[in-house]
Amino acid sequence: MPGAAIIDGKGIAAALRREVAAGVEKLKAERGITPGLAVVLVGEDPASQVYVRGKGKVTSEAGMLWFEHRLPAATPEAELLGLIADLNRRADVHGILVQLPLPKQIDPTRVIEAIDPAKDADGFHPINVGRLATGAGGVAPCTPAGCLILAKSARESVEGLEAVVIGRSNIVGKPMAQLLLAEHCTVTIAHSRTRNLPETVRRADLVVAATGRAEMVRGSWIKPGAIVIDVGIQRMVGPDGRSRLVGDVAFAEAAEVASAITPVPGGVGPMTVACLLRNALAAARAAAGQGA
Repeated sequence: MPGAAIIDGKGIAAALRREVAAGVEKLKAERGITPGLAVVLVGEDPASQVYVRGKGKVTSEAGMLWFEHRLPAATPEAELLGLIADLNRRADVHGILVQLPLPKQIDPTRVIEAIDPAKDADGFHPINVGRLATGAGGVAPCTPAGCLILAKSARESVEGLEAVVIGRSNIVGKPMAQLLLAEHCTVTIAHSRTRNLPETVRRADLVVAATGRAEMVRGSWIKPGAIVIDVGIQRMVGPDGRSRLVGDVAFAEAAEVASAITPVPGGVGPMTVACLLRNALAAARAAAGQGA
């Protein structure tokens, strides 16, 4: 039996969505404003279609407006930028996200930079990235924000902990490090070229694994009593030919050592969507002059 407490991402995300729904109702009652979230999906990527359907469902359940724009895979970049400009101008749209990945003829950097920073529901715009890095507030990317909530569900204060973030992407690794620094953790960003990676991870009181490599982080890497947040999700085919979803951490091994660990699925994934709704509500409040 695992020794670690299993962090219930589904339950914590459901509680956050209920909190957002209450905030939406309050904003409607006090200001007559219904937060609106717009998503743009370019192409027919199956995984992206599933993600968009899921986001639309929970957005509507929270009482928000949901504006879905589906464009063909051959859409020119200029057409997508024009749509974003229209959404930037719309008063009923408070949050905008463009589902990644984009077709190869479209530069994702140009697209992200075209979104009004005040409507940047994903927290990817360079202005929001800079605000996060300098401690000036702004929108935090959804997955790292969710990871922090999960970590603090296992330990109310993470102040002073030694944290290792495995992965240096702009979407997870880098902003995760910034959020942990703001919580007064001592933070190391590790990655595939880190020398003695297992030894580096073994120092950590808090591990956030975002490598994109199935079960790369072994139980022997984990410090006894550490909190483990597993961002990864991949499909792995076992010796019996059956496929299953796994994370970046070898769950069974790590659960024998850690004090708390997120499962895959049911850990970080639900939190990402819940934090997206929280960002959209914060943007609507800011537009109404209420602040986040």
